[in-house]
Amino acid sequence: MTTPAAEEAAEATMESSIAAVERQFAHMLTATRRTFKDAALAVHPSLQPLGFTVMMTLYQGTECQQGAVAEALQVDKALLSRTVSQLEALGLVCRRADPSDGRAQLLDLTPEGRARFESSHSTKRSRLRGRLETWDPAEVQQLADLLTKLNGRP
Repeated sequence: MTTPAAEEAAEATMESSIAAVERQFAHMLTATRRTFKDAALAVHPSLQPLGFTVMMTLYQGTECQQGAVAEALQVDKALLSRTVSQLEALGLVCRRADPSDGRAQLLDLTPEGRARFESSHSTKRSRLRGRLETWDPAEVQQLADLLTKLNGRP
């Protein structure tokens, strides 16, 4: 049986630890925003980070409906439409009518868009690899396991 003082100490320790996690996530979010901005600029000087994120979404799968991309990225459909128009004008993304739903648009990367994304993504990935390569492999796996647990995903 634990004492009230021990319970209070454990609760204070947990609160302090959660605050430390929150601070680290804030640092990670800032660094991630900077990384996505740099990656977007590497693809094209006028590309915004959302455009890079759209390209990343398309790169991870096959062509998909514009509405599904908006939903996956949690962005307004009008904002996504403007972003896709920019990507299309830059020759990075193509869109066509969905044959199964005439109202919907299908998006896909162009060969040029795929090549530019891969180049930029490779640089971004090298940075992460550079930070983790000095870690013990068990630590990297532990980080992956803990992030999976935190994200509630397998």
